[in-house]
Amino acid sequence: MIRTHGASGDDHRYMARALRLAEQCLFTTDPNPRVGCVLVRDGRIVGEGCHRRVGGPHAEVEALRAANGQTQGATAYVTLEPCCHHGKTPPCTEALIAAGVVRVVAAMEDPNPRVAGKGLATLRAAGISTECGLLSDAAEALNPGFCSRMRVGKPLFRSKLAMSLDGRTALSSGESRWITSEASRHDVHRLRARSSAIVTGIDTVLADDPSLTARLDSDEDVLQPVRIVLDSTLRMPSTAKTLRQPGHTIIVTLSKDRGRATALSEMGAEVHVLEALEGSARIDLWALTDYLNRKEFNEVLVEAGATLNGALLTADLIDEWIIYMAPCVLGDAARGLFHFAALQRMGQRHDMRITDIRRVGSDVRFRLCHSPPPQPT
Repeated sequence: MIRTHGASGDDHRYMARALRLAEQCLFTTDPNPRVGCVLVRDGRIVGEGCHRRVGGPHAEVEALRAANGQTQGATAYVTLEPCCHHGKTPPCTEALIAAGVVRVVAAMEDPNPRVAGKGLATLRAAGISTECGLLSDAAEALNPGFCSRMRVGKPLFRSKLAMSLDGRTALSSGESRWITSEASRHDVHRLRARSSAIVTGIDTVLADDPSLTARLDSDEDVLQPVRIVLDSTLRMPSTAKTLRQPGHTIIVTLSKDRGRATALSEMGAEVHVLEALEGSARIDLWALTDYLNRKEFNEVLVEAGATLNGALLTADLIDEWIIYMAPCVLGDAARGLFHFAALQRMGQRHDMRITDIRRVGSDVRFRLCHSPPPQPT
C-alpha cells in the first residue's frame, strides 16, 4: 500500500468533502460501507457522489456520472479503496480506468478480503498514481461495524443506557419514562438510524412495549434497523408494537415450540432457534454474535435491561457503551444499570475508558469502551 506523504491543503479539502458526502448516506447503505467520492480536474470539482443503497451505484460511479465526461486527467478522492470485483455492481476500478482518471487518493484500504489492497494494485497496474491514508481515522469512523465484521468476523456492538445521577435506570416498579431529556431521546433515534439491528430482551418488551424504530424529525432517508428480540421461551405477545412496525423483526429463541413459532411467523416475525449457553437456560451470546455476523449486520445497538447488559458486559461483547446521565436522583431502591454475579475482589471489577463526554440537552452523554485491567509488572 502506498501511503500519503506531504498531502497538500487541496488534497485535505477534497478528501474532507468526500467524507461529508459519505456521511450523508449514514442511514441507508447497509450492509455495504458508507463511501464518498470527489473528482477534481484542473483545480475544480467536476463530479461527486456517494453510495446510497446496496445494489445501487457506488460512490465512484455516481461521481463519474455527475462529471458528465470531464474526467480525462482527473484525480479521484475516495473515502474507501475502490472495489475490484464483480458484486451487485461492476468493479469501480474498471470505471475509473475507462474514465481516464490519472490519480486516485483513498482515505483507507478496504478491509474486505476480496479487495484489501487489490483495488489500488489494479489501478497502479493500469498506470494510475495511487495514494492511501489521507484522513484515514475519519474514514474508519464512518464504518466501524463494516471494518469490524471484515477484520474479525464480528459486528460492532453498542449498548445504549440512560441513568440518573445515582446510576439508576428505573424506579423499583419498573417505571422509566422519561429519565432523560427530549434531546437525548432524539440522539438515540440517530443511533438507531445508523444501526443495522437493535437487540433487546423479552423482559424489556413485556415491561415497556417499545417500537424500536428510528424516527427522525428531518426528511433524512432511513433504512429501518432490524429488530431482534431475545426470547428464550417464546413469551413474545402477538400484540407487541415491534411486530406492527415497518421493517423486520427477528425473535431469537431456545424454544422448539413449532406452534408458537408459526403463530409469530404469521404476525410477520422471523423465528430463529439458537442453542443454549452450556450449563444454562440462556441464549449463548457468542452464538448470537456469529448469527448476526452471518446476517451481515455492521452496527448492532443494544437497548435492554440490567440482566442482558450484565451478561454482555461479563462476556466482553460490547465495543462501545453510550450512557446518558440525567440530572436527577432516583434512590437506592431503584433499578441499576447491570445485573451479574457479585464480585468478591476489587480486581474483578469491569473497568471502562471514557472516549468522549458531551452535553446533550440537559443531560451528559458518555461514550466508553471496556478497558482491560492493567497487567501486573
